[in-house]
Amino acid sequence: MTETVHIAGIGGVGMSALAQALLDAGVSVTGSDRLLDKGDRTETLIRLERQGVRLFPQDGSGLNEAVSRLVVSSAIESDNPDLLSAGRLGIPSVHRAAELAHAVSGRRLCAVTGTCGKSTVTAMLGHLLAETGFDPLVVNGASVAGWDLGGTRIGSVRPGKGEWAVIEADESDKSLMVFRPDAVIVTNASSDHFAREEADRLFDTFGERAQGRLVDGRHDTADNLFPGGFILDGMRFTVPMPGLHNAANARLAVRMARLLGVPFDALPPALLRFKGVVRRLQQIGSCNRAKVVDDYAHNPEKLAAAWTTLQQEAPDGVIGVWRPHGFGPLRKMMGDLAVMFIRVLRPCDTLLLLPVYDAGGTADRSVESGTLAEQLAGKASGTVLCVPDIASAEAEMRARARQGRALATLGARDPDLPRLAARLADKFDW
Repeated sequence: MTETVHIAGIGGVGMSALAQALLDAGVSVTGSDRLLDKGDRTETLIRLERQGVRLFPQDGSGLNEAVSRLVVSSAIESDNPDLLSAGRLGIPSVHRAAELAHAVSGRRLCAVTGTCGKSTVTAMLGHLLAETGFDPLVVNGASVAGWDLGGTRIGSVRPGKGEWAVIEADESDKSLMVFRPDAVIVTNASSDHFAREEADRLFDTFGERAQGRLVDGRHDTADNLFPGGFILDGMRFTVPMPGLHNAANARLAVRMARLLGVPFDALPPALLRFKGVVRRLQQIGSCNRAKVVDDYAHNPEKLAAAWTTLQQEAPDGVIGVWRPHGFGPLRKMMGDLAVMFIRVLRPCDTLLLLPVYDAGGTADRSVESGTLAEQLAGKASGTVLCVPDIASAEAEMRARARQGRALATLGARDPDLPRLAARLADKFDW
């Protein structure tokens, strides 16, 4: 008998990827999402529904005696209606990481973790292994170009029958510790969800589980790295994604692929065929001859990497709109965000700050985007504006669009950001 798993918050990047992996394994999936409470059916939810997932508002109505277990993330609060309903019905609740660990059991596991770059490195490694005959299962935190099979599935998962599974292992809640990997990539470490020292201890402990198959980017340097590529052991690699940070990401993926047994000379042509990651400096099109780019950047390091990369192609200014993805993260990163924006903004650049993305719950809402704007006032070289909503941001961006500039939508969680990029470019093709 096919078991049924209910996923709370199924529209999120991690939960939707898990849902796709479970569907591929023959599991019956149902799910709920707060966006459905608002009547917002995102492309992600539509694709899951087309594959047979039954969707419900997040009001507990999706739970019944036929459900084997409820899958939750650390973002689900104790008074969540799905969680309460599961408790009344005696349905066990499991964390997303534990469910993913169960889904990839029986495979040799390569886990990619770190503060920044996890999704890109996971995608690149999965691509390299696929291109060289390993046929891996890949479960990522971002959609990979071409893996959605023409929009029929969630593109963050690559089904595969090979012995290796490659996953993105989330450090934000330390849930990565449920995995027992055979190989580990640590991309980097910085202060984000917790202090740098604590992050280093976590990654050190996790890396020890790899028993020698460890690629640790924390100790890498910029030697032999350049925008668009790198040189490793005398071999030149071209990286089909912009930015020095993506050259660093690719080098990590190549080093691990080599450790897993891919012939070294097969790797440069395989990397060259990589088509990129959705919402990672994704070029959507143009608006009045200004390039339109969408990116998931949400912490200081990722925002700086995206912004400075775009500056190289936009001599007349980057016009970027950013929405903080939560009140807690904004509070924790406030000082680092201010320092970063003061450092990277040029006089020709414009930063548009949207209100914090509010997913509900009991968050402390005592900080807001205006708090950051106040810290930048009189210190940042560029223009900093608080805009009340997406429509206002769109108007400001259209008014500033011209050749020599880049329009960038930046931030996690809010589905309206990529939608804005699509409208700016008059393009709805992903």
